[in-house]
Amino acid sequence: MEANCTHLDQIDAKAQPKTPEGCEECLASNQPWNELRMCLTCGHIGCCDNSFGKHATAHFKSTGHPIMAGYKTPSAFKWCYIDEVTLD
Repeated sequence: MEANCTHLDQIDAKAQPKTPEGCEECLASNQPWNELRMCLTCGHIGCCDNSFGKHATAHFKSTGHPIMAGYKTPSAFKWCYIDEVTLD
């Protein structure tokens, strides 16, 4: 499905998780989260849309960084918010 994503050039192979222990915003407000996502442009760690804060999606909406990946999850995947496709 990668052929359907036009934002692969915005992945920074050197991006490192900014808060490897969990969702940056949830940690700051002492909230729990379900699963984590990492922005592949800058390394922001946010919680998934099944979490109260939905901070990974909020990060995309505020920055425009299009691609995130599952973080610390058994099923590794990448998602492009703009093209709405899962990447292999």
